[in-house]
Amino acid sequence: MAQTSVNRVAEFGWKMKENIAQVMVGKEAAIEMLLAALLSDGHVLLEDVPGVGKTMLARALATSVGGRFSRIQCTPDLLPSDITGLSVFDQKQGDFVFRPGPVMAQIVLADEINRATPRTQSSLLEAMGEGQVTVDGHTYRLKRPFMVVATQNPVEFEGTFPLPEAQLDRFFLLLKLGYPTLDEENQVLLRLQERHPITDLGPVTDVNHVAELQHLVTQVYVEASVRDYVVRLVRSTRTQSQVQLGASPRGSLALLRAAQALAALGNRDYVTPDDVKHMATAVLAHRLTLKADSVLRGVTAESVIAELLHQVEVGAEGHQTRS
Repeated sequence: MAQTSVNRVAEFGWKMKENIAQVMVGKEAAIEMLLAALLSDGHVLLEDVPGVGKTMLARALATSVGGRFSRIQCTPDLLPSDITGLSVFDQKQGDFVFRPGPVMAQIVLADEINRATPRTQSSLLEAMGEGQVTVDGHTYRLKRPFMVVATQNPVEFEGTFPLPEAQLDRFFLLLKLGYPTLDEENQVLLRLQERHPITDLGPVTDVNHVAELQHLVTQVYVEASVRDYVVRLVRSTRTQSQVQLGASPRGSLALLRAAQALAALGNRDYVTPDDVKHMATAVLAHRLTLKADSVLRGVTAESVIAELLHQVEVGAEGHQTRS
């Protein structure tokens, strides 16, 4: 991959971070990971308590990209057709006409996704996995880039439907924003005292440019030893005594792609083991199913990944430049 191509990705990252930071205070790490997911053509699950900016982060991303944005407010009575669209009879044409649903956008926010029923949640699977929806036997391709940003509240269980493992695995990574620091919360109050900065936010790129950069990121160089480290790290999740079900090969591919995107955002045309380590928890933790006794002992998927990062040796250091 040419250095000029990497420069383009890095410049994109700088512009996007600067623009989104006008709305989000003190969330630089989360913004960087969100951009890595976008450049990797992946979907993101934002999981945290209410009021920490999950929805606003998704809106700021969509506005900065300049693509078509839609929001789905998930509720128990939401139907699959409310997401994918449906065919209605047009009396003037004398035939059925497809009315596209909100999933026919490029940045789709599925707010409080765990409030939708499993049947409705599954209507997103085809769109997230294959970039298309099928309605009444007809398949409709989604415009690229296509990204689902879903949010959920992990501490509220009444009237919710936990995402099944199959759908969790479709999410490229899971992010937790956390509460702001004292200074950050003061800055939030200052910015929102008169009006919300999202109203004045504008795009800094376009969807065609994003699609081009997604292709460039796949060309970031990965040395064999680094690729081997990714495989060994993911495979170790399947043999861990505290884990009932480890990460799938889709997790290996996601971790590799995430590391490539992070390297490009850092203005490098090669992946290092540190890139893999930096993205490992966000990419792999939500793909693990822990044993019941492990959960009762307070073990978390994040702690398992942290332990594996110490146990699994990197091996030979990846070359920092190609010979």
